Amino acid sequence: MATFAKSTFDSAIYATFRPTYPKSLFDFIFRYHERNKGARWDRAVDLGCGTGQATLELTSFKHVTGVDPSPKMIEVAQDTLKKQPVSTGQYEYVQASAESLPFLEDGSVDLVIAAQAGHWFDWNKMWPELARVLRKNGSAAFWIYSEFRFTRYPSLTKIINDYAQGTDPLNSVGPYWQQPGRSILDNHLVEVPDGNEVVPGAFTDFERIFFTGDHFPSLPSPRSVILRKKTTWDDLLSYLNTWSSLHTFRQHNPTDGENPRGDLAVRFWKDLKEGVEREEGRVLEGHDEVDIEWPVAMIMIKRA
Repeated sequence: MATFAKSTFDSAIYATFRPTYPKSLFDFIFRYHERNKGARWDRAVDLGCGTGQATLELTSFKHVTGVDPSPKMIEVAQDTLKKQPVSTGQYEYVQASAESLPFLEDGSVDLVIAAQAGHWFDWNKMWPELARVLRKNGSAAFWIYSEFRFTRYPSLTKIINDYAQGTDPLNSVGPYWQQPGRSILDNHLVEVPDGNEVVPGAFTDFERIFFTGDHFPSLPSPRSVILRKKTTWDDLLSYLNTWSSLHTFRQHNPTDGENPRGDLAVRFWKDLKEGVEREEGRVLEGHDEVDIEWPVAMIMIKRA
């Protein structure tokens, strides 16, 4: 994504305040991989790896490669790797697009994942490349999370939607998302074509899985939400500042910070905080904690 490659984008803050994926999510993926006939645990690849958050969870594999088109993300991922308290010789990072992986041999990869990246892929190119690099009976799992929700305060969902998906260019980041990627994410990857529609007969067990709880009842067979976090209000504001759309908003509205209530992110944060204060009947401090969660959509496939 173009915003992440800009010199003004703070990759370190992105790495610190984005949600971390739970062990249960990786266990779910590994169990799926284990069901493959003759499943192997030699090489795994994380596409659109960003700062390497998901890459480092692939500890079951002998060789792990993180791939990202942004040199800034690769730099942060490599720096994070150096700080790990254990041997990290099984990991490497490569700057490349997900759709072109010439450094990987045909049929050499056991598992491919992509966390919060698949909505940017060109799937007409992605599926053929995936069919090329995956070993027979190899697996792939791609997932995204959509807008956060307050576990205990569903009444605030409208405020979140108005801020994240609204059309007001002065009071919403909705107009500033890079498209069509963001709309694909908002629609939970349902626009991503079945791999066999692009490469007939290449894949088996194409599945769409929705860990979205009650937030999107129109989705088929939704499962319980698995991505949750207890955070302080101050850290929630820091998370809001990682949004690429906010970064673009600020470039288009350089005087927004002069607003008496603060810049757009601060105003949104205050609206949320005041909404919880009304429901709780008390004043909240920045160090007070709140539970938030993110609906997750996933695509899983196996190589035929």
